[in-house]
Amino acid sequence: MNYDELAKKSVAMTRLSYAPYSRFHVGAALLAKDGTVWSGCNIENAAYGPSNCAERTAVFKAVSEGCRDFEAIAIAGGAENADGIPEISDFCPPCGVCRQVLAEFCGKDFKVILVGKDGSQKILTLGELLPESFSLK
Repeated sequence: MNYDELAKKSVAMTRLSYAPYSRFHVGAALLAKDGTVWSGCNIENAAYGPSNCAERTAVFKAVSEGCRDFEAIAIAGGAENADGIPEISDFCPPCGVCRQVLAEFCGKDFKVILVGKDGSQKILTLGELLPESFSLK
């Protein structure tokens, strides 16, 4: 399957992130099995603990609206340039907490699309990123 539109949406979401502390902006686009795309961005907080990653933002939005069947997620991220605009860096894999949240709702064959600075894509399965996870699926 072609995930180009999903990848583009994840890149667009980096510009909506709130990252005044790390200045590292991440965007995610979560594809539900019904074709709906749920987007998310990272949202930081001065206390760090209440911060939320882009991937979890997208998952929590979807789940809070009743959606729990997912096919794939695209993730893009990068630091700000001198003008404060996010620039996509090399592939930005999900953190361990996000991997575990994805494992709660997605199977081991769930696709994780990492978006590179040149628009390239690296597609992995959740099982590859988080082997032996704690999961109901």
